[in-house]
Amino acid sequence: MVQIKVYGLADKLNPLKTELSNIIHTSVIEVLQLTPEKRFHRFFPLDKSDFYYPSDRTENYLIVEISMFDGRSVETKKQLIRLLIKNINAQLNISVYDIEITIFETPKYNWGIRGLPGDELIVNYKVEV
Repeated sequence: MVQIKVYGLADKLNPLKTELSNIIHTSVIEVLQLTPEKRFHRFFPLDKSDFYYPSDRTENYLIVEISMFDGRSVETKKQLIRLLIKNINAQLNISVYDIEITIFETPKYNWGIRGLPGDELIVNYKVEV
């Protein structure tokens, strides 16, 4: 399971949500080997009064938070971060300095999905990649 939250200024984030979601999803499928129907993205467009960020960032500043089952290798997680930054930068022309990604991993048993604890689910993708 992978769930993704994206935060940014509303007037910058709203126009690119669909394209950004596609970039994220393509990257997650490639690196984590998820199946295409596993798209769980939430966008949080923020008013300027609700989003404080350092002066060395621009109004394009994005925060991407990825929550997922634990079990992926360190190299897989680094590969995902690198690919996301590369693709967001190349396809949306957002500076690498304006992209921050955090991965949060939790044990499967801490997830509740389809009426079951996550460690009791049968999933159609590998977690240990």
